[in-house]
Amino acid sequence: MQILDLLLQSYSSVSLVGILAALLLYFISNFIFSSGQNGEEPPGPRPLPIIGNLLQIDLKRPYKTFEESRRTYGPVFTVFLGGQKVVVLAGYKTVKNALISRDEEFGERSIPHIFHELSKGHGVLWTNGDTWREMRRFALTNMRDFGMGKKACEDKITEECQYLLEVLKKFKGNAFDTTKPVNYAVSNIICSMVYGSRFEYDDPKFTTMVDQTNRTIQLIGSSTLQAYNMVPWLFKWVGSRREVHACAAANRKQNRSIFTHLKETLNPQMCRGFVDAFLVKRQTLEVSDSGITNSSFNDENLLMTVVHLFAAGTETTSTTLRWGLLLMAKYPKIQDQVRDELRRVIGDRQIQVSDRKNLPFTDAVIHEIQRVASIVPTALPHKTSKDITFQGYFIKKGNYCLPLLTSVLYDENEWESPRTFNPSHFLDKEGKFIKRDAFMPFSAGRRVCLGESLARMDIFLFFTSLLQHFSFTPPAGISEDELDLTPVVGFTLAPQPQGLCAVRRQ
Repeated sequence: MQILDLLLQSYSSVSLVGILAALLLYFISNFIFSSGQNGEEPPGPRPLPIIGNLLQIDLKRPYKTFEESRRTYGPVFTVFLGGQKVVVLAGYKTVKNALISRDEEFGERSIPHIFHELSKGHGVLWTNGDTWREMRRFALTNMRDFGMGKKACEDKITEECQYLLEVLKKFKGNAFDTTKPVNYAVSNIICSMVYGSRFEYDDPKFTTMVDQTNRTIQLIGSSTLQAYNMVPWLFKWVGSRREVHACAAANRKQNRSIFTHLKETLNPQMCRGFVDAFLVKRQTLEVSDSGITNSSFNDENLLMTVVHLFAAGTETTSTTLRWGLLLMAKYPKIQDQVRDELRRVIGDRQIQVSDRKNLPFTDAVIHEIQRVASIVPTALPHKTSKDITFQGYFIKKGNYCLPLLTSVLYDENEWESPRTFNPSHFLDKEGKFIKRDAFMPFSAGRRVCLGESLARMDIFLFFTSLLQHFSFTPPAGISEDELDLTPVVGFTLAPQPQGLCAVRRQ
């Protein structure tokens, strides 16, 4: 029993009496606790006192449990994560209705316990109200000023592609794990925009910061931290929570060191990146009549916003690229079609973002990689801003809501073959690229990923540059069929660590 295993991990030195007492609640649930249905609220499985539906949820893959519940209860249903009542939103039409058509009502962020501890009301991801609006607006404006979605950013990515290509050449066609090279390359793009400079791949301060960020993201999706978020008092002492806090503390220390250097060399007339712009904005407020007492431009908001940008700007894009390379090795005929199109349209010259419109098959493959990988199976949790009636159900103000993005990207009503890797999902009969409304890997609405334009540019330029110069194959002695597409579950769904060969194009 998964819940018992977790409890034993948490309380290895404590009497089992308390644990067994908690589990005993299972046997009296029919008498004490109801699901909270009143004929108007979304239906759902009956919860237990205190631990809710914890026994019924696969904590390693909760999105799988939610998919099964959707088939039983419909596209809007309730589960209890511990004592937290959660409304799950499933399927394209439901998620679109909530996040786009009614984005104001579903636009607040619900903050799980572990993120509340790490962010403490600061930054751009795990905040609400004035702080969130001010930090998001400032981040978007300044990231665009430093090139996000523009030619300046394209030049940075193109330069970084060359560094990554040189790293892959050193493997000389032998098998290697794509994780670290791709992570470091992608991370350098966000570093150049946030700090104003890139780092060498062997810089220990840089690699440690990237590796610790990725480890944190993996741990946050672990079953023990899922359980902690659901019943924090019961799982307070899990080892994964301690490790996450240790990684976060190390990254805060490293960022403060970088900030100190940037402050010492700051030139208000020539900002190098987001941190410089933030520091200049704060200086401006300090000398203004309004003062800075209640301003969001403080040290903690700077630190947490940078941490959030660094994590979001590295993990999702690098994970998508790693899935892309694995899927190309898994499906060599599709890889050959991509390389043929690149050879025919681009030749040996440097690929540019403007080439995308002339590469319909390649563009379709990239979109299908994002759809099939579905690396963020649920959107970051939302909550309702007021009492609402939604698709016939009453949902109270402040209710935790979880949009199930996997159910959108795999919606059988929207995709011809949702469980198959099929680039034709994004091609018309003439082979031209077509947009699909149900393509929502970045979520949607007012909480849509603020780095979407950067991620799209990153993925396109890195993927096409790699395929232009290399063929990706399984290691010697392993067939395409033996490549494992089972994801490693963390906060994102990443590929299994496994070797690939990058064979230089002849």
